[in-house]
Amino acid sequence: MKKPTRKRTRPKTAGPEIPAHHAHMRRAKRAAAGAFPGLPYAVRRSRIHGRGVYATSRIAKGTRIVEYLGDRITNEEADARYEHRPQEDGHTFLFVVDDRICIDAGVGGNAARFINHSCAPNCETLIEDRRVFIEAIRDIVPGEELGYDYQLTWESTDDPDELKLFACRCGARDCRGTMLDPVPLDKKKKARRRKKRRRS
Repeated sequence: MKKPTRKRTRPKTAGPEIPAHHAHMRRAKRAAAGAFPGLPYAVRRSRIHGRGVYATSRIAKGTRIVEYLGDRITNEEADARYEHRPQEDGHTFLFVVDDRICIDAGVGGNAARFINHSCAPNCETLIEDRRVFIEAIRDIVPGEELGYDYQLTWESTDDPDELKLFACRCGARDCRGTMLDPVPLDKKKKARRRKKRRRS
């Protein structure tokens, strides 16, 4: 029996056409708070942003904590769904899985959508068979807020004022001040092309 493909990745934007359409940002109206029976976490107010997800019991390194659930749509449908949202309101619950699938946790989502960004994360995302899971990368103690590095993709030509909307307030000692990936996507692509040319 063939093992499922495991691919570790970080959330990314759907594309540079709509800079406000980011993979995983906050847009909460009436979010359910409280503990989830039988699960090691609860949704509470966060010092980082809005609501966050907190451990209610010890979570061991390597534990698959929760699946990121929501309406599974194409990236084109996601663009259309949020096309008319004001630029300054770039907060959605979108998670781009690949070039075809995007999860909108604003529709049928679960507690995973409230996990905040952190520059010193205790979790990471794992994409397996086009499903997204949140996994602990170290032991997590009760009362600790869960967080992973969003590393939102961007282009070096994006409007600097728009990029400021994605400032980070995680409070980590080495906080880089933004939820954006340190290197813009266009520069990564150029570097990959140069590396490929050197090999050939």
